[in-house]
Amino acid sequence: MNDLDLAVALFLLGNLIVALLAAARGPTAADRMLVALLFCSTGTGILVLLAVAMRIPALVDVALVLALLAAIGGVAFAKRAWHVEGNDRD
Repeated sequence: MNDLDLAVALFLLGNLIVALLAAARGPTAADRMLVALLFCSTGTGILVLLAVAMRIPALVDVALVLALLAAIGGVAFAKRAWHVEGNDRD
């Protein structure tokens, strides 16, 4: 089971490297924010897998904090990016 957990963690780490390249080329702030959310969600998965594989339960707590920060960051970005100017509902 440990080999499979570590293999999946390495695959997710490769996913993060590809996301880093996408973030460097992202033309808009929304693209960069999506990559940041991908970092957080993938990082959460990696930390949970490493917690199981290495038997370090504290990594689960770190993963939960990272997931919470991702959710807060996503909400904050959405509130800033999609503000309504006036009541122009058509």
